[in-house]
Amino acid sequence: MFSKTTKRVYKAGQTGLASLALLSVLSGCVSAPVRRGPALPTAQAPAPAVVAPARPAITRAPAGLENLIQDQWRLFPGRTGVAIMRVDGGEWVLGRRMDELFPQQSVSKTWVVLTVLDMVDQGKLRLDQKVRITRDDLAVFHQPIRDQVIANGSIEVSVLNLLEQAIRASDNTANDSLLRTVGGPQAVNSFIARKNLGAIRFGPGERALQSGIAGLDWKQEYAIGQRFYAARDAVPLAARKAALDRYLNDPIDGASPQAIVRALAKLAKGELLSASSTRIMLDIMSRTSSGPNRLKAGVPAGWSFLHKTGTGQVLPPVSTGYNDIGIMTAPDGTRYAIAVMMGSTTASIPQRMTFMQFVSRAVASYHQN
Repeated sequence: MFSKTTKRVYKAGQTGLASLALLSVLSGCVSAPVRRGPALPTAQAPAPAVVAPARPAITRAPAGLENLIQDQWRLFPGRTGVAIMRVDGGEWVLGRRMDELFPQQSVSKTWVVLTVLDMVDQGKLRLDQKVRITRDDLAVFHQPIRDQVIANGSIEVSVLNLLEQAIRASDNTANDSLLRTVGGPQAVNSFIARKNLGAIRFGPGERALQSGIAGLDWKQEYAIGQRFYAARDAVPLAARKAALDRYLNDPIDGASPQAIVRALAKLAKGELLSASSTRIMLDIMSRTSSGPNRLKAGVPAGWSFLHKTGTGQVLPPVSTGYNDIGIMTAPDGTRYAIAVMMGSTTASIPQRMTFMQFVSRAVASYHQN
């Protein structure tokens, strides 16, 4: 359902497209000349084909949408970046803080998985290739695969299965296992540079990233139970705040919202991977289970949406890295790439979700085909 505000904006901002007049075909009758003997057949000239004029590409963002995003963004507490890009039928980009670096958190799993699929395209990896995961490979925070590893001592999982778990379930151990398989952060950053994705950094992997943000040096024992939380709680508040501030001021996994939406547009248009790998990536993103009440909840019926979320650590009253990036597709097939990156905010979770939903609803309200 659209909010009352969105409905009002939609009525005020929608501009009707000029109706297309059909081209008329003039036809005439040709009489056969009078002759002695049977009349000769007269050849009919073929009627000219009726060709509808091509619609002009929409290359300028609706002013109403830009103003609305600006108004809501200004009211939202904290440091937030927003970028919206129309992918089809003409390209435009709008947003706020579009070129600043924001902590990605699990949004960065996107680049790991793309790197893996690129190596599959090059014949350097196979989707059915097995990856061994032991207790020494476990990470921190959300990692549903951990229970299987602890129960069995070690497991072997296919690359395809790990792709699924890294994106759909945002499993940190699955992600770090893929990262290890492709050759580490250097391989991911090389992919980003080779594909000209712009202002996107990839950090050291979940274990080193999260422990550094908390003011800790990683120890493998942190992967089990609540040990990471206990160690983090033992860090003096001043030291923990200093570590968090360093990260937020210069995020090692930082990315700009504009670079993200442009990368998503390249993915959607098949410019990053082979056709088969592109389908795999988009299919997995369409089944993401995290963040159902972020951007996705604002996408209206009849539209489709695929995405990847990211969520950082909290040092009350500040929450960090609360993100969602994705591709919205209108019923007519027009696609929009969206990134909402909340670097730091004191807003409640419902407020954060409401802002994200507002962005995706606004995009749909101002859609022009």
